[in-house]
Amino acid sequence: MIIDTLQNAAKYYSVHPLFAKAFEYIAGIDLAAIEPGTYEIQDGLKAIVSDKPGRAREESLQKFECHRQNIDIQVCINGNEEIGWKPLERCVADKGGYDEAKDVQFFGDHPDTYFTLTQDQFVILFPEDVHAPMIGEGSIKKMVIKVRV
Repeated sequence: MIIDTLQNAAKYYSVHPLFAKAFEYIAGIDLAAIEPGTYEIQDGLKAIVSDKPGRAREESLQKFECHRQNIDIQVCINGNEEIGWKPLERCVADKGGYDEAKDVQFFGDHPDTYFTLTQDQFVILFPEDVHAPMIGEGSIKKMVIKVRV
């Protein structure tokens, strides 16, 4: 997991071949004006924008998730988003196995830690990062860039 601000994004271009393109896409659009929806950037790279009310921790934990085929770059556009996190190797309460079609696996475990993203901050969540997003009060506008592993 990596947490940083968008102004430092170039530091992470070398981590994955598609990261430079992902962060260039983010820098090249008006985040405040982008509408919710799914945006195809290129093969192996898409953006999902949402603007929804935050959830309570317990509600978010219903979808304590990780992915095998994608890395998430989650960008907070507006609001304060708390995210729960735990390393995959410490999760033991599988909730139904891995869904390959949706690239998601849910767990009944509880996070080891919580952190908060504010405007123009991002987190990079790798397949070994189990996470519970969208915790908070009020509206949270965010972009999730799905980067194929």
